[in-house]
Amino acid sequence: MITIVGLGFGAPEALSLGAYKALTAAREIYFRTHRHPTVAWLKEQGITGESFDSYYEDNPDFESVYAQIVQELSRLAEAGREVFYAVPGDPWVAEATVRLLLAEGEKRGFAVSVIPSLSGLDAVFAALQIDPTDGLTILDALALPPNYPGQALLITQVYSRLVASQLKLWLLEFLPAETEITVVRAAGVPGEERVERLALEELDRLDWIDHLTSVYLPAQEQVRSIPACRYPLDSLVEVMQELRSEHGCPWDRQQTHESLKPYMLEECYEVWDAIDEGSPAKLCDELGDLLLQVIFHAQIAAENGDFDANDVVEAITAKLVRRHPHVFGDTKIGGVGDVLVNWEAIKKAEQLTGRRTSALDGIPKHLAGLAKAQKIQAKAAKVGFTWPDLSGAVAKLREEFGELQEALALPAGDDRRRRIEAELGDILFALANLARYTDTEAEVAINGAIKRFERRFRWIEQRLAERGEAMSELSLEELLAWWARAKTEN
Repeated sequence: MITIVGLGFGAPEALSLGAYKALTAAREIYFRTHRHPTVAWLKEQGITGESFDSYYEDNPDFESVYAQIVQELSRLAEAGREVFYAVPGDPWVAEATVRLLLAEGEKRGFAVSVIPSLSGLDAVFAALQIDPTDGLTILDALALPPNYPGQALLITQVYSRLVASQLKLWLLEFLPAETEITVVRAAGVPGEERVERLALEELDRLDWIDHLTSVYLPAQEQVRSIPACRYPLDSLVEVMQELRSEHGCPWDRQQTHESLKPYMLEECYEVWDAIDEGSPAKLCDELGDLLLQVIFHAQIAAENGDFDANDVVEAITAKLVRRHPHVFGDTKIGGVGDVLVNWEAIKKAEQLTGRRTSALDGIPKHLAGLAKAQKIQAKAAKVGFTWPDLSGAVAKLREEFGELQEALALPAGDDRRRRIEAELGDILFALANLARYTDTEAEVAINGAIKRFERRFRWIEQRLAERGEAMSELSLEELLAWWARAKTEN
């Protein structure tokens, strides 16, 4: 099991009696970080343990750090270890790893208990002499919302001057530069607490900001609303124009719609990966790369006299308005089902003016195989070419397996190779159809299987390396035994 222990806000007095007793009796302690005043005090009492500080250096963002911590602790718990995990403050307050561990414990079957202590918020309230029940919004500096809340604000986790700078830029979108703010560091820690009032524009100039810092703003009478678009495409278009000019970049000037095709596909998959990783920062970055591809193609088209970025934006805007008459028109709907029916009817009407002659028209030729198979099957189903229920799809899959077995029984030669290829293709097509019947995205499913295989394979490599062994030295039976372990661990 895992026992999560709160260390309090930094003063030994903030460590609860229950937390202290638990740490005193613990045999195996892991600190999320050693960078906490209470950790030094505990060391003086003879209470020590390992920390995950190195994870912060090895990972690109906090989400990845937290995921690695949770993975390691879960591994230890599943191995039967009784682990104590100590976190700053109160585990129930602004501690992402706690939520993740609780979810993993429920999913993977190990117990998680929590022993609280006084949180840093309690100390900050005392330092500021405020009552949070009078109206207070608490935000994480690493996850700021798009709009400014209406109440007084306390922003926690202002880890560094870089984070403070990002926070300042966000606040300046709504407030004047001279707005008074209060910065609190190491609240409640004797000899280290610091409270300073200053103008918003000076926030990131403080050289003593660290991981124990928070920022407070009282309720504001005047808050600016965010403009509809703070960053129009003009500047990006102008940069691309310069890159394509005679004074620009030789590589950019040489590109065509055809030469850029692989990059567009690559960027789409990188956006997909960012979504899977759950990293907002990475998703933002990858969406920017994808947007660059759109502007690149628009610039080439503009040079050819075909269209420009304005035409692209105008076309998609008009299409969205046209296909949402329930929002921009007088059409009444009863739910999501009606939206989809209207969408398809409008698309069909638009296609009547185009060149499509088949129900299967309109599917990208270079779409990934499984995704393309599902698109084709879905289009065929709309005109009635589909099994009435799931049993038909299952029966078809069994039939295709039987035909593959017949192909495998053929004598060696080109005919056998061609038959096996064809039957394997039919099985994959039937599997994609089965996925469609179960509302499963086949591409998502196969990519999930690939990631699970890679994760488990790497886990085996790592375990064997720790034992001084290599996979090539093991028999198939031994490898299968390791694989069974990897499936339970990962």
